[in-house]
Amino acid sequence: MKVLLAATLAASATAFTPSGLNAKSSSLSMAFESELGVQDPLGFFDPLGLLDGADQDRFDRLRYVEIKHGRICQLAFLGQIVTRYGVHLPGNIDYAGHTFDSYPPGLAAIFGPDAISTAAIAQIVVFIGLLEAGVMKDVYGTGEFPGDFRNGVLDFGWDSFDEETKLQKRGIELNNGRAAMMGILGLMVHEELGTDLPIIGQM
Repeated sequence: MKVLLAATLAASATAFTPSGLNAKSSSLSMAFESELGVQDPLGFFDPLGLLDGADQDRFDRLRYVEIKHGRICQLAFLGQIVTRYGVHLPGNIDYAGHTFDSYPPGLAAIFGPDAISTAAIAQIVVFIGLLEAGVMKDVYGTGEFPGDFRNGVLDFGWDSFDEETKLQKRGIELNNGRAAMMGILGLMVHEELGTDLPIIGQM
């Protein structure tokens, strides 16, 4: 966890170092300055130079990964808040009779002395793998943008929105995902530090 925190701080620090980009890589990066997600106050923000010399396919791949991680972190952050508030699924989590609320929230549920079993962790990993391989992707190649996983099944009225509304909603999802990535990282760090946070309480 200390290594993760140090890496995060190092990545943040690179934003304040002088840029060593040559004219070619700078011009290529500028091609993405009008993309969705380039918003005030940071504008185009690529401190690690991941888009140096990148083409549109590379950008779309990184955007896909950003959206996916943002969605996962939104679920993770919400799960942290809800379970720490005391809300759990009813019933037992296994045939041995252990209830859902008998396990601690957060990282302790996986790495702590009262963590779920290795078999349970394996089931979670396999389930996520199945989702990644066959469900949470553009199965038919009909997605309008990176991260469009509707696959002709889910819509929720998306096709009824005009283009401006669609861009606004995609921008909101990006911002919420970015905030959630920072939020869940913060909760993980504070859990390791044993911090007593407002609302959440003792980590």
